[in-house]
Amino acid sequence: MADFKALAKDTVIYGLSSIVGRFLNYLLVPLYTYKISAESGGYGVVTNLYAYTALLLVLLTFGMETTFFRFANKEEENPRKVFSTALWSVLGVSAAFFLLVLVFLKPISSSMGYGDHPSYIWTMALTVAIDAFQAILFSNLRYRKQAVKFASLKLLFIILNISINLLVFVVLPVKVDVGNVFYINLFCTAFITLFFLKDMQILREGFDKPLMKRMLSYSWPILILGLAGILNQTADKILYPIVCPGEEGKVQLGIYGAVVKIAMIMAMITQAFRYAYEPFVFGSVKEKDSKETYAKGMKYFIIFTLLAFLVVMGYLDILRYIIQPGYWEGLKVVPIVMSAEIMMGVYFNLSFWYKVTDRTIWGAVFSGAGCAVLIAVNLLFIPKYGYMACAWGGVAGYGVAMLLSYFVGRKYYPVNYPLKDIFLYVLLTAVLYVGMIFSAKYLSAVPRLVANTLLILAFVAFILWKDLPPGRLPLIGKYFR
Repeated sequence: MADFKALAKDTVIYGLSSIVGRFLNYLLVPLYTYKISAESGGYGVVTNLYAYTALLLVLLTFGMETTFFRFANKEEENPRKVFSTALWSVLGVSAAFFLLVLVFLKPISSSMGYGDHPSYIWTMALTVAIDAFQAILFSNLRYRKQAVKFASLKLLFIILNISINLLVFVVLPVKVDVGNVFYINLFCTAFITLFFLKDMQILREGFDKPLMKRMLSYSWPILILGLAGILNQTADKILYPIVCPGEEGKVQLGIYGAVVKIAMIMAMITQAFRYAYEPFVFGSVKEKDSKETYAKGMKYFIIFTLLAFLVVMGYLDILRYIIQPGYWEGLKVVPIVMSAEIMMGVYFNLSFWYKVTDRTIWGAVFSGAGCAVLIAVNLLFIPKYGYMACAWGGVAGYGVAMLLSYFVGRKYYPVNYPLKDIFLYVLLTAVLYVGMIFSAKYLSAVPRLVANTLLILAFVAFILWKDLPPGRLPLIGKYFR
């Protein structure tokens, strides 16, 4: 139980940094959408290039984050040597990648449709190379349980990024240029590296080639898993300008990229949970009640993501002002994208059976299958249904990966998940969401918000009645006994 409380504590810290950080980052969404009109397609450029950045980050880290946790927790390995070897490997790969981009900058820029703006490409390449290097440094903070430092640096980056964006786009009399988005991001990313100068001294430990071979044998399936996973999140944004070329494609992608930001509260919860859960799982795998803990973790994760879904959908009339009204036509994808994010979070929780049993190849199989489904849906249906196909492609891809992981996991690492309770919460969420649909159809703005609030409170009341009686809650529990 103490370990579960530690998980909850770390999740709160990581969660605050993630949620507060994402919330602050939301300031950039109205800034960009109000400064860059939907008709210009400029936000489509930002969406497209950041999708490439996310994909490249997975390639350049090649599974070393998870591999670092696994090997640093092995009794026969030296954690310092594991850290230095992982850091050297990612540094070498990232530096080689950036040099190759510089050498072939013109053909790369032209092939991506940015031949007139090669600076976008080299800026993106350098930023992602630094990000990959930092990923291992941040992983070490998580391994050492330095959640406060981790959260502080993440928030510092976001506050600095927002401040400079406001200065450039609002205060200074400069022409609005999409490229400024990428230049500012590069500066802030490089600045954060300065806070790791002491940690980087571990590079003096050198590079252990035999250890690297062992680590690579573990990490390559995770790389495939990561590629498939990130493609599930970014393939639609990469494929859209290809399937629908021209300015109209960029306009539609910009609308889709903007409205998806509203659904990203689900990604915040998943990310916060992951930051705390990954080192926790590898550290507690030897405990007798570890499977019971995993089952509880899954249940509460699903409960609170469903609550987040209802909150976002219940207050969408307010949240839509995050983006400029010219983008509102895309709001219909929000519930679909949020459903896909829930499935992604469930799949992530299920994924630990093959990580703790060193059967990471299964992760590559599941994510590969899900990715293939997502790409097929996008290629087949984007020409006819536009970004709606992108949203449903995510549901199909994550749904396939989630189901495959669950059923195969029952054979190799069975966990007794409370399926009846989970299905009960899913059913209740569906019923309440239908109520919100009816309130949107028949009620005006204020009565609709009141009705939706009552529906959300009904869900919270059910949680408190069934799984979190007030008497068991910390701090306030004594007042209910």
